[in-house]
Amino acid sequence: MSRALSFFVSSGSAALPGFAVSKPSLSFAPARGFRVPVKAPVGPFIVRASNSDLDLRSSRVLVSDNGSGGAGAVSAATQELGAIDVDAVTEAELKENGFRSTRRTKLVCTIGPATCGFEQLEALAVGGMNVARINMCHGTREWHRMVIERVRRLNDEKGFAVAIMMDTEGSEIHMGDLGGASSAKAEDGQVWTFSVRTFDSNQPERTINVNYDGFAEDVKVGDELLVDGGMVRFEVIEKIGPDVKCICTDPGLLLPRANLTFWRGGKLVRERNAMLPTISAKDWLDIDFGVAEGVDFIAVSFVKSAEVINHLKSYIKARARDSDISVIAKIESVDSLKNLEEIVRASDGAMVARGDLGAQIPLEQVPLQQQKIVQICRQLNKPVIVASQLLDSMIEYPIPTRAEVADVSEAVRQRSDALMLSGESAMGQYPDKALAVVRTVSLRIERQWREKKQREAIELRSIASSFGDRISEEICNSAAKMANHLEVDAIFVYTKDGHMASLLSRCRPDCPIFAFTDTTSTRRRLNLQWGLIPFRVNFADDMESNLNKTFSLLKARGMIKSGDLVIAVSDMLQSIQVMDVP
Repeated sequence: MSRALSFFVSSGSAALPGFAVSKPSLSFAPARGFRVPVKAPVGPFIVRASNSDLDLRSSRVLVSDNGSGGAGAVSAATQELGAIDVDAVTEAELKENGFRSTRRTKLVCTIGPATCGFEQLEALAVGGMNVARINMCHGTREWHRMVIERVRRLNDEKGFAVAIMMDTEGSEIHMGDLGGASSAKAEDGQVWTFSVRTFDSNQPERTINVNYDGFAEDVKVGDELLVDGGMVRFEVIEKIGPDVKCICTDPGLLLPRANLTFWRGGKLVRERNAMLPTISAKDWLDIDFGVAEGVDFIAVSFVKSAEVINHLKSYIKARARDSDISVIAKIESVDSLKNLEEIVRASDGAMVARGDLGAQIPLEQVPLQQQKIVQICRQLNKPVIVASQLLDSMIEYPIPTRAEVADVSEAVRQRSDALMLSGESAMGQYPDKALAVVRTVSLRIERQWREKKQREAIELRSIASSFGDRISEEICNSAAKMANHLEVDAIFVYTKDGHMASLLSRCRPDCPIFAFTDTTSTRRRLNLQWGLIPFRVNFADDMESNLNKTFSLLKARGMIKSGDLVIAVSDMLQSIQVMDVP
């Protein structure tokens, strides 16, 4: 015998602005053998609840012959339902360890020479990579196209849903390609030349090309020149025409196309830098490339205002009307911080690019700004990625510093949607081990929350732009609270565009969220958001058929079992349903 509980919200001819599903008119008991007292609100909005012991064997739920997860052939009834797309790693985790074992924090890996082969990409996907990032600062478009094709092949052949993020270079001041070298070591006291000249033949020793024509005019003798946010530091000692002579004061490794900033009297010099366009001519060509290749996300560097994001979205829509590419704003400059909330509102997500951000603000302010950005993104329901130097030492060493582990754990505690590896996975000697570290740290911190029931006392602001959106928002807020109080095994959300899945993710419930969608692109985009396990499945016209179908398909693959308690919501039918898997 099983039980089912449903709440349905329907709208009448008039609106009742004060009504919300999560108001105290509904109360829930945490025990599973529960009764639900319901007090219907006055007005045209109706909440109906039913709770009875039902013999679901008489219902229209289709049950496969191997619903217990054992080896055996899938029933003919299940075969008729069609396929469900889920990645092999998630399927194995659910079978072996159950719902509560799944990782909620998503992982982004930058792809570079160390990880661009098909076998290396597969190893990253097996290790937990949710999004593959390609950085247009490095490599040719042909090389990036090869990586995209390999990721797509990996998804097609192995059942993964790895999304692709293309990161633009931006028009900030940066170094050139180091004459083709992969890196160069600057030693203490060495004199290097930074020049705006281009060299047709071999580049002179200890000479670095700079992309900004006004560089030699802007800097002054005595200025400090910071490479890659201070990883290497120089002092300007002489200016000779287009060349700037500098002495190394803090030695380190120089990498191609590293960002450059210069400071005078302890303050960032940014007058000319602030006048540079956010999206350069090269960036527009790269964006055309990304649109043509069908990437899932485009990350825009050094965003200064919401206007840039809106302009890019309009451009993408004009170039590819059917495209659903999401635009991620990289928060890495003083201008980004000044216009933070309007930038986040305009974008589809944000990245805390701490390396470049730390080159423009005092170092001690970076942790506070990271927390602020994460909180604003959460409030506005935009996925947020914490990036830069998470495990920087693992570029050269097989284990991280304990301080780096603490840094990763703090980003997880802040409920960031995703963590990103940069040089660790792109050119590091131990990309798989670095990925394993962020995965295991995330799992451990998340497990601690659930064991200690450390639920947040956070009040999420309303973000709905219409009354229909407000209903969806309240349903998701209520479903997440119910999931925690009833200790359900999972939330099932059926969504065409991913919106209700993102609203549930915003609430950060204890249980995993199974997000079912009927498009492959939406499934990949949802793979960036906290707690979502995205599936692709063909939808039926009614909610009951979709529930029956997904129950049968997941049981046939051993991913759920009879007796599991789930909450189901849908943007096709605004309702909350609580039920046991039959």
